[in-house]
Amino acid sequence: MADIQGSYEDLFNAVPSALAALLDEGDAGGAVAVFVDGEPVVDVWGGFADAARTVPWQRDTIVNVYSVTKTMTALTALVLADRGELDVDAPVARYWPEFAAAGKDGVLVRHLLSHTAGLPDFEGQWSAEVAYDWSSATARLAAQAPEWEPGTAAGYHSLTQGFLVGEVVRRITGRTPGEFFADEIAGPLGADFHMGLAAEHDHRVALTVPPPSHDEDYKAGAPGINAPTPADGTGIRVRDGNSVAWRRAQIPAASGFGNARSVALVQSVMACGGEVGGVRLLSQAGCDRAWVEQFQGQDRLLGMPVRYGLGYGLFGTTYGWGGWGGSLVMVEPEARTAIAYVTNQMSEPGDDSRGLEMVMAAYDGLQGLRAKAGG
Repeated sequence: MADIQGSYEDLFNAVPSALAALLDEGDAGGAVAVFVDGEPVVDVWGGFADAARTVPWQRDTIVNVYSVTKTMTALTALVLADRGELDVDAPVARYWPEFAAAGKDGVLVRHLLSHTAGLPDFEGQWSAEVAYDWSSATARLAAQAPEWEPGTAAGYHSLTQGFLVGEVVRRITGRTPGEFFADEIAGPLGADFHMGLAAEHDHRVALTVPPPSHDEDYKAGAPGINAPTPADGTGIRVRDGNSVAWRRAQIPAASGFGNARSVALVQSVMACGGEVGGVRLLSQAGCDRAWVEQFQGQDRLLGMPVRYGLGYGLFGTTYGWGGWGGSLVMVEPEARTAIAYVTNQMSEPGDDSRGLEMVMAAYDGLQGLRAKAGG
């Protein structure tokens, strides 16, 4: 069995066992963390940080979690909303006047957070370099017309959501979303999560490993059976996500770097009514705002049914989101629990249930805690 490092409470021994099983089945490396009441009950890792399997995954190894980053960007907006600096029901153009162009004066901030704004892609020729230039990317989105009447349909804004929400954050605060996140969220919490990674952290990064039988030209695609296939030149490739340019850029929908511990710590804020470790970032009402359903139905791009809140997917009483490659975070406010799984090993999106396996293993432990408390 694969060697698993870290610590866990006995009730949660199914979690390290599940991680070891994935590594035994061929995954390169990964980490899992479960926080209850803002404290870790599981913090484990194992495997390797490189495709050649020569560099062991360490306690401080970090990895690109792709769209799990969206939950961090959503949190920046929710913090501003809770402070009264951002009205999620206001037109985006109140904060970003240029955005009113091409019939977008009726697009509301909540439409950006719920993938209903009608701007799921960049118009025209696209390459990863577009995402590296903040001013150019946001200007392009401000000039575009929506693909549908905002608020009437949902289509996953895989890259654009971060620029849209992030530019609103920048207009209000004068700081990039990565700077605001570092100053106001990660810093106070002591969380090792970064949007716009400094060179000093490069040596800790576990580069993404493509799925078996694929190379670094493997492109992002939607998991739904009926989802469209990205056209040539419009899909993010593994080599893009592994590039230095990607790490340095502000791509708040997809270029966050952290480990399971930092993801679970940050999202414990949402699990615990806005306060973790004596640091209050939100009121309870500010957290509850995220769980109000904004859309339920078929996502036009993912090709599957979804429920969206403000920046989070809604799954019964559990909230969260997953990223390209397999990373996942789930928040369970009723149990004051956050569960995070991160990995450098990609799998085919339609076949990837690894994150949910970790969540189910964690629920075994949560049931044990409930039974213990009841007894």
